[in-house]
Amino acid sequence: MIDAPCRAEAPTAVAPVDSTLAQFRTVRARSRALVAGLSAEDAALQSMPDASPAKWHLAHTTWFFEQFVLGTDAAYAPVHPRWDYLFNSYYQSVGPMHARPQRGLLSRPALAEVLDYRDEVEQRIAALLARNDDPELRRRITLGLHHEQQHQELLLTDLKHLLSLNPLEPAFQPPAATATASTALPLRFIDGAEGPQAIGHDGAGFTFDCETPRHQALLHPHALANRPVTNAEFRAFVEDGGYRNPLLWLSAGWATVQACGWAQPLYWSEDLETAFTLSGRRALDPHAPVCHVSYFEAEAFARWAGARLPTEAEWEVAAAPHAVAGHWADAGIYQPLAPAVTDGFAQLFGDVWEWTASPFTAYPGYRPLPGSLGEYNGKFMCGQFVLRGGSCATPEGHMRASYRNFFMPPDRWQFLGLRLGQDR
Repeated sequence: MIDAPCRAEAPTAVAPVDSTLAQFRTVRARSRALVAGLSAEDAALQSMPDASPAKWHLAHTTWFFEQFVLGTDAAYAPVHPRWDYLFNSYYQSVGPMHARPQRGLLSRPALAEVLDYRDEVEQRIAALLARNDDPELRRRITLGLHHEQQHQELLLTDLKHLLSLNPLEPAFQPPAATATASTALPLRFIDGAEGPQAIGHDGAGFTFDCETPRHQALLHPHALANRPVTNAEFRAFVEDGGYRNPLLWLSAGWATVQACGWAQPLYWSEDLETAFTLSGRRALDPHAPVCHVSYFEAEAFARWAGARLPTEAEWEVAAAPHAVAGHWADAGIYQPLAPAVTDGFAQLFGDVWEWTASPFTAYPGYRPLPGSLGEYNGKFMCGQFVLRGGSCATPEGHMRASYRNFFMPPDRWQFLGLRLGQDR
């Protein structure tokens, strides 16, 4: 989900105008609330090429609505025509764009100007909905809202990476109060379904095209862990020399460990006692899910543990019967918590995205939608791995069992964790 490629929406039911407008205002207001405590300097900086400044996220998500909703009218005049170049992301068919690694050099437009731009586009969208009841426009607005929710998560993870590089380790927000210490949930494995199983979106509600079409996947005898891997378990891997044993790693993973000097998960202290969070440096909760680990690290840990990563089909079949409930960004904690469920599967949704062993490829019969809105999905189906379930930075209501996130194997600045699987 680098830069939240704006995945094209598969045909779904369309919400009424009043509902669409209410959702539009709610989602847009949340983006503004996320940056309310940031300075203009906070919002302008870019910590690495894979991240983007908060100001850019605010402008790009607005550009999306202007380009793909308001811009469907051939007579539409953009608010700032030259900003198309600045805030396009990857839409080659739309036009050229500013180089991604240089987004942090955009001191102009100022943050205040970007916020004014958001206000103006929001007013134009509301006026358009008031005079035009076109279902296709409402579909595009809904797609834009899910796209903006992706960027809300990216805004938080990019900001966390940025603040972590400051020697003062400033906090984005005060730490959340915790009433009691967390407790351990013993690890156990739950047998999964076998044989042909249906996966993919079932056609109800919103979906991205990469979740379709629904199809049969053949599952062999297997089991999945009842919960994600914890900080304590991953610390045992580190203390056992996991980052020093090449036999545990894929070749590309071991090369990355050597080149980058990895010795523990991102944001962990060298003594393995604390981690940087959006509330500053905090003590590691041993029973909370480990996060900020790459695919390489997840795969090496699974091998060390005598297990493996689940396939995305195994994960989806296990998760589909369960309510999409969990610890989401709406709680305002932005850090994984220890599981509260003690029976059956815990934390299938929320807390941490879970790496799977499945490469991000097309489902049988997949067809990207025509036009620019379909440009950025299938093009990413190379060299990336699928993650499932959402995280503590994902907005509530954005997730479903069929949702497919994807990142490159070395990536670890997102809230990425793992759940073990095993063959039976």
